[in-house]
Parts: sequence; C-alpha cells; structure tokens
Amino acid sequence: MAKQQQVVIVGGGVIGLLTAYNLASEGQTVTLLERGGLGQEASWAGGGIVSPLYPWRYSQAVTALAHWSQDFYPQLAQRLFAATGVDPEVHTTGLYWLDLDDEAQALAWAVREGRPLSKVDVSAAHDAVPVLGGGYSQAIYMANVANVRNPRLVKSLKVALLALPNVTIREQCDVSAFVLGGGRVVGVNTVTGHVLGDQVVLAAGAWSGQLLGTLGLGLPVEPVKGQMILYKCASDFLSSMVLAKGRYAIPRRDGHILIGSTLEHEGFDKTPTDTALESLKASAQELIPALADAEVVGHWAGLRPGSPEGIPFIGEVPGFRGLWLNCGHYRNGLVLAPASCQLFTDLLLARAPIIDPVPYAPAGRLNAG
Repeated sequence: MAKQQQVVIVGGGVIGLLTAYNLASEGQTVTLLERGGLGQEASWAGGGIVSPLYPWRYSQAVTALAHWSQDFYPQLAQRLFAATGVDPEVHTTGLYWLDLDDEAQALAWAVREGRPLSKVDVSAAHDAVPVLGGGYSQAIYMANVANVRNPRLVKSLKVALLALPNVTIREQCDVSAFVLGGGRVVGVNTVTGHVLGDQVVLAAGAWSGQLLGTLGLGLPVEPVKGQMILYKCASDFLSSMVLAKGRYAIPRRDGHILIGSTLEHEGFDKTPTDTALESLKASAQELIPALADAEVVGHWAGLRPGSPEGIPFIGEVPGFRGLWLNCGHYRNGLVLAPASCQLFTDLLLARAPIIDPVPYAPAGRLNAG
C-alpha cells in the first residue's frame, strides 16, 4: 500500500471522478472539488462510444490508451455495478462505418493493431441493421465496440465515491487559484477559503487552461462545442452503432437513440442552436430514414476539452511540484478514462505505469501563459 497522502482533485467529470476512485481505492485521502454538479459538462453530454470515432486517424499515444480502456471497461462496469447497484450500461453492439474515404487505412490499421475490424458487403450491414438508409455502397464493421451510458457511469462513480470514508466531494465549489508554499503547489483557493493537500490534480476539462493560466502557464486546451439530439424508439429498433459522414447513431438498451455531433469553436457558449438541430435531424434521417417519424426527445450541447492531436496531458507540471494534470482528452474522454486514470494513479504513486507515460507528459507541451 502506498504512503497515504491528501490529494485535492479539481474537476468532477469522469476523469476527476475515476481518478478519485482509483486513488481512494489505493488508500489515499481525496477531496474532489467541482464548480457545478458532478459530471454535468462533457461527461454528461457525450455519446459514450468506447472507441475513437475513427481510431486509425489517431497517433499511437491515443491508440495505446484506447485499447487498454476498451479491454478494461466491462470489468470496470461490473465492479461499479456490484458496489453501487447503478449499472453504467456498457452495451456491446458493434459499429458499422459507411462510405469511408480512408477505408484502406482503416483496414491496414486493424491488421497492424490486431483489432477485429473488417470489410463487409453493404448488404450484410443492411441485414444486420434493417433500418439503415439506402445509398451507401461500402461498409466496414468492428464487432466488439461498446457504448457506455455516460450519465449512468457518472452516477455510479458518484455513489461509489460517496460510500468511501476517505473521500470528500464538494460540488458548487469554484476554484480560483492555486496556493503556493515552499516552492511547490500546496492547495487551491476556493470561494470558501483554501483547500490544502500534498498533491493537487487539475482535471477540469475545457476549463483547465483558465486555471493553469493563473500560474503563467499556457495549456493548449480549448472548448470545442458539440451538439447532440436524442430519439426514443423501441428497444430493438437499432441493433448496432452506425457512422457515416462524421455523424453517428448510438442505441441505448432502452431504445433511446443518440445522434451526434457537431464540432464548433464558439468559446464557452453551450447554447443549443436550431441550425445544429436541423443539421443533426437531416443526418439522422439519412442514416436511418424511419427517424423522420420519431420525436426528438432531447437536444443539448457540451464542451469538449480540445487538445493538439487529441493527446491528453497526464503527469506532473514541470516547475510546479505537487501540481498534476489529467485533462485535454478532446473527443475521447469517456473512451480514454480508464487507462488515463490508471496511468495517472501509477505516476502519482510512483509505480510502474501500465503504458509508456512519455507521450502524455506535460513537459515540453505547455507554453508561457
């Protein structure tokens, strides 16, 4: 068991929650601070596909985290369900990609990485997904891709953390600055005063750059708005996830169908727009024509923590001992969370890491603020 430390985590999204869960499970004392409600930002808003949308378009750094997480998700969900009675609903449906421009690269990547992705006849996609629209000529399929019901994952993690005696959660607690002492970061300043700890972890998603800026450091993480819509259909309406022209349909177990998503650089504005609604409805009906007769039961926007090449920042901040980053997961926070938080835990506790930590290290990747 590692020596017990007091760890302060800033940010209560999936990354902050799972970091807290891992550290608390290792006997650390954790205080988690969230400026709003737990998991109400990107973690709640995302689609929850347990794969990057186009995994072959990412660097090895993202791939390494994604593969570890994909293999680990089922047992994480079982562990949380057993501990809390809240099922994160890891739903393995497989995923069809239709009419890709870079199909050859995708297939070459699958061979290289040993992933079960293969070309199928488009008629096989129609047989498997009878509601799929016509007009597609090519399809590739990966059988073991799951989706996680992200709001349930957040709820499950929250219930698990509240049951642990060495965890304190403070919602509606805005952090404005870091507290320095003895040449290191020793805590944070909040509206109700200082919260001190041996280690401070910044896991504030799209807002991480603002906080790190108070130390004169430039973190290249910026908000990227994404809008989604939700339909309610019969539970057997859509049997698999489908993706074409950058838009996807995700079936939940109860028949909810998520359609996403937009990519918009609008700063911290999270207002859903009619333009996006119409665009998403058009994509939905092209993918699945029967959705023309279905009711849109939800429409929302969230802010992804955009980062260069989508590679997260995981590790201690050079020049500021005691300050750690676990942020900047861009479009893949839910996918990469298990591996990111395990790697982070290994680094903080000075253990052999699950994968090579070098690509994620903040050193050399931050700018002068």
